[in-house]
Amino acid sequence: MIRKLKGLLNNSNNSFASCIITWKTYSNEANRKKEESEGENSESDSFQQQRKKQGSEEQQKTTSTSFVPAIRNPFAEASEKTKGVYMSMVEIFTERDIRRRNHVEFIYAAMKHMAEFGVERDLDVYKALINVLPKGKFIPRNIFQAEFMHYPKQQQCIIDLLEQMEDLGVMPDYEMEAMLLNVFGRSGHPLRKYWRMMYWMPKFKNRSPWPLPNPVPDSALTMAKLAVERMCTVDVRSRITVFETKNVVDAVDDTWIVSGMSPDQTQLLHKHPYNKAIYIEGPFLIWLRSRTINYFTLRADPDVEFLKSLNSDTEDEDDVTKLRIPFFGQPPISRKNQVGKVRSVHQQDDGTIFAICATGTSTKDSLLSWIRLLEANGNPVLSQIPILFRFRSKISDKVKEIESSSEIKVSTATNNDLSTDDPKR
Repeated sequence: MIRKLKGLLNNSNNSFASCIITWKTYSNEANRKKEESEGENSESDSFQQQRKKQGSEEQQKTTSTSFVPAIRNPFAEASEKTKGVYMSMVEIFTERDIRRRNHVEFIYAAMKHMAEFGVERDLDVYKALINVLPKGKFIPRNIFQAEFMHYPKQQQCIIDLLEQMEDLGVMPDYEMEAMLLNVFGRSGHPLRKYWRMMYWMPKFKNRSPWPLPNPVPDSALTMAKLAVERMCTVDVRSRITVFETKNVVDAVDDTWIVSGMSPDQTQLLHKHPYNKAIYIEGPFLIWLRSRTINYFTLRADPDVEFLKSLNSDTEDEDDVTKLRIPFFGQPPISRKNQVGKVRSVHQQDDGTIFAICATGTSTKDSLLSWIRLLEANGNPVLSQIPILFRFRSKISDKVKEIESSSEIKVSTATNNDLSTDDPKR
């Protein structure tokens, strides 16, 4: 037994020694490989640092010399800004490549330059831009693609195009529906936007009681007539008159004046006391689609006593705190045959409106000519009433030149009010 144990001990010592020898050799090889890898990494790091330095120097050189855009914008480089040139560029992009790369960027660039070419309200141009997109590729194949906006970049681009159409009042047609159906399918978000537009836009297209031609005319005189007619619809008996300042003696401006006045306003002007001034106020703005017209008003301060008498005499018919029963006590007073003053629609809380006008130059001389023409056409009391000017904007240089060249005597009433005491004016 003792001999067997000695033999086992000798064998275990030999195996342990061999294990130590193998571990030492393995550790030496691992250290050698680690040193080699660190040397390679240091060489690669130094090489990368050199590459970064060279790249930064080249970038500085390129930025210091000139900047070259990555994508060429043909709309910004066009020499002629017409619809034909615009449509030809869209057609060239459509036929250049079958895959039509960068079609989203092209549509956004085309939308950006629409106003420069004057095609922002042309339906054919919008349909041509939708036709740029490839057909059938963006149609969702299942419910998840439909709800999670399959190809969101392309769908949002066409939604922005339809939004611009809605903002500018361009109503789509059924051909555009077929185009959107071929591009995005029935579950596409642009087609849903189209359906909402076709539901609401026809409802509001003809809701205005003052219809305007589309497009609006370029003539300023025609636009002034439309604006004054719209404002004078508050009184159906109002008359619109077009005057020429060349018919006025000593008139500096040679322009037109569109005036609106009703018989009720003429009576109110005749009843106005001579010791109270009336005012020419403006210019105010009225919008006719995308065009603005400046107009002026001839008005007086409110008649406070008359308005108070009306408020004291009138009774609120909706007030239920003073109910009267006809079977008990005195019968209710019949208001059918009562005699009293009636408030005109031209007598507002902030003043009484006598007339409105729009002139071709919106200058003080044209307004003085307007007063003269009103005086010569059935309003002689204007020669006895002091008239003050209340301008709500600065007078242009042209007006100052007209004032310096004219011999009209104008005295200053306040900082913003100018009065004319000349009875001829």
